[in-house]
Amino acid sequence: MDYLSWGNGANTLLFIQGGPGSAVPQGVLRRMLRRQFDPFLQAGYSVWIVTRRRGMPPKHTVADMADDYARLIAEEFGGRADIVVAESFGGMIAQYLAARHPESFGHMAMVVTAAELSDWGKDVDSRMAQAIADGDTDGAGTVFAEYLLPGRRMKWLRQLIGPVIRRRLLSGSDYPSQDVLTEVQGEVTFNSRGVLPLIRRPVLLICGGSDQFFPRDVAQETAGLIPDCTLIWYEGKGHVRAASSGRIAQDVLAFAGRG
Repeated sequence: MDYLSWGNGANTLLFIQGGPGSAVPQGVLRRMLRRQFDPFLQAGYSVWIVTRRRGMPPKHTVADMADDYARLIAEEFGGRADIVVAESFGGMIAQYLAARHPESFGHMAMVVTAAELSDWGKDVDSRMAQAIADGDTDGAGTVFAEYLLPGRRMKWLRQLIGPVIRRRLLSGSDYPSQDVLTEVQGEVTFNSRGVLPLIRRPVLLICGGSDQFFPRDVAQETAGLIPDCTLIWYEGKGHVRAASSGRIAQDVLAFAGRG
């Protein structure tokens, strides 16, 4: 599990990033995340961005990945992270982390995630992962562009900007291609409805009102299945815009300050 850390505050924040695939952020993505996490640093937190483990067995499930993070917290964080912020696919992992390892965190914020991925999201992520596994990084960038520009009418523009996205967001990714495919397998079969009622700690769920990966009805259902869940909508925002919103730090810190 590779990592990037900022700050030396006494309180710890573990960020579980989206996927498929997880890499230490580089370039423009690192700069974007640094700005996004700056309020936490100013509030006295040290921020840790930790990837999934390398060389996962092909049948490694999302629940297994949650156990990996629980083991990390036990061995490297003294048994507890003060805040866990988990985004998209990372939020899927966090649902199992919260249900199976409630002692491992103080506060949990799940961002742009839900109990099941939409069929459209499963298709897009499967195609992007396969392109990465095949070494077609420009193709992966073109598929990634569908996050922002979905629909057939935008296909020409996605093909045009795909290589730019690859250079800016996907360059420097050094995760094994088999790990990407393992994550996709976990993603397309993911359905956490059976474990959500087992979550006994308070959870913050932040969702985009126009998220095509996690539709509104599924997000609403997810919040209803978690016994103590605070749901915040970022109205009018899709998956990427909600995930990169400057409101996240403010909302998470307010949630963590309640008790």
